Amino acid sequence: MFLSNIKLWNFRKFGSDTEFDPAKPNLSLPLKKGLNVLIGENDSGKTAIIDAIKLVLGTHSFEWTRVTEEDFYNNTERLRIELTFEDLAPEEAKNFIEWIGWAGEGATCQTYLRLNYEVKRNSERIFPSDVRAGADSEGHPLGAEARDYLKATYLKPLRDAKAELVPKRNSRLSQIFQGHEAFKGKEKDHHLMGHFGEFNKAIEKYFEGKNADDTPLTNDTKGKDLKDEVDRYIKSFSGSDKISDIAAAEGSLRSILEKLELSIEDEINPGLGTLNRLFMASELVHLNKKNWHGLRLGLIEELEAHLHPQAQMQVIEGLQNEADLQIILTTHSPNLASKVKLDDLIICNSCQAFPMGKDKTGKEFTALDTSDHKFLEWFLDVTKSNLFFAKGVIMVEGWAEEILLPALARIMKKSGLISKDLTEAGVSIVNVGGTSFLRYSKVFVRKEGPEMDVPVSIVTDIDVPTVYKIPKQDQEGKVVKDENGKAIYNYQPRDADDVSRDSGVAIQEKESKFNSQKVKVFVAPKWTLEFCLAQSSSLAGAFAQALKTAHPQIDTGNLEHELAKKLIDKSLDKTEIAHHLTQTLEGDSKKESPEISLDDNDESIKYLLKAIKHACRN
Repeated sequence: MFLSNIKLWNFRKFGSDTEFDPAKPNLSLPLKKGLNVLIGENDSGKTAIIDAIKLVLGTHSFEWTRVTEEDFYNNTERLRIELTFEDLAPEEAKNFIEWIGWAGEGATCQTYLRLNYEVKRNSERIFPSDVRAGADSEGHPLGAEARDYLKATYLKPLRDAKAELVPKRNSRLSQIFQGHEAFKGKEKDHHLMGHFGEFNKAIEKYFEGKNADDTPLTNDTKGKDLKDEVDRYIKSFSGSDKISDIAAAEGSLRSILEKLELSIEDEINPGLGTLNRLFMASELVHLNKKNWHGLRLGLIEELEAHLHPQAQMQVIEGLQNEADLQIILTTHSPNLASKVKLDDLIICNSCQAFPMGKDKTGKEFTALDTSDHKFLEWFLDVTKSNLFFAKGVIMVEGWAEEILLPALARIMKKSGLISKDLTEAGVSIVNVGGTSFLRYSKVFVRKEGPEMDVPVSIVTDIDVPTVYKIPKQDQEGKVVKDENGKAIYNYQPRDADDVSRDSGVAIQEKESKFNSQKVKVFVAPKWTLEFCLAQSSSLAGAFAQALKTAHPQIDTGNLEHELAKKLIDKSLDKTEIAHHLTQTLEGDSKKESPEISLDDNDESIKYLLKAIKHACRN
């Protein structure tokens, strides 16, 4: 069995001030077997989803949970959590006979279990409520024995793994071991009890001044001296011949297990990362125990706690291989997001949660197909995975745009065009290293249901050249070559009307291809980024200086023609130019006010300004 869906009404961030409607949950999140990874910016609702599951199911480690005032959305007086479980095996379904439901007909009929937990309050108190289950919306109270089969394993954020693994009363390690078949049901006849009895007898004999075989101790009688002193006081205080009995307390299997600790062989004082992995390993052993006909659900918050990036990769890879377990975890780590399959990711955003499976993403011709998923899983490296944690995204073709746009946004802020720069607005720039924008942008387009509130700007060149490259010919029509035998070319301007017509078609095609929901494309009106900068009323001078610095031999007296030649020949160092231009824009210090100012009337770079505004929600 596995948790297939969670619905929330007025629980923390997931709520509404409208009238409570049982048919309209504020969140309906489908979950899958295996791994489910909740990602997103801070305060996006990841922990709320985990806590809602805990409130209904409880945990094997008996974390104390109850509904508080803070769990209610705003001023609402009623919250509800509903969990649905599917794929119940017969051995599991028999534990819930009174509450089981059926879906489908005939051979396709399947059992399911639906739990609901509804809590109400008034101005004075929160009213107690029971977890109920059943095929209808109300259900009947779920019995204690049935609830025991539905407990989840929970690992809290910033967990103190060391405290859980060292010997102590009711240690988590002892609880895990007691539930394993190696110890379960063997409290009285386990062979460790015999060893403990021998150990206890040796202790008693020591304080009598004897060996375990009743022969006198000759080299250490201080234990007997200590016991004699205690006995002297007991006789004095009680006026009788009573004496003490010194032995190891609680000679039970539980007390034995509480004295055990878990560590790595031959490793002294292991660090927090190692202890964290040990603790997770012990919890997974408990979750995977044999002859258990209940839920096998693990809830892990901030998996990356105390783990360096490489260790994070190893752990998530191990969890992906646990096919018989359902794991729901939260993370803020782009390292983990880049390693997890897209089907396993769920983005929390704007009081909603969006699974990234290909049956949920894309719309019409923008739908993600199998090839798209494979592509993204290959190329979603750590840098690109930042887009999953951003409040806004700008996708660019290469390094030039990635270097230039943050500086441009800071100048825009100083010019009063936007209120926050990219960092302040939580915007990530994603360099896709080409023109594969559509494959990346599809993850932000929903096939149905609520849209993702993440503005995505796609910045792309129009790629309509303004010149032809024609081989130079002599009077006989032969190609003229230089002294090295290479052809010499002439660069002839294209007809302006042809360029205008082709540009209009290109822009229309790109907008039709990319624009969907919060995803918008912003196309350079002239050939490339560099061609637009060269004709910018605001940046032309700074660009010419940067171009001359990157290409000292260039003839700036005929800059547009020289730039066109280098673009045609693919010899333009775009990254170096962007680097020098950025230095000019920002001056010697980012705090220094640049001489350059921007306005919305600069037609050549307006597309860049609009892209930044869209991503920054201006």
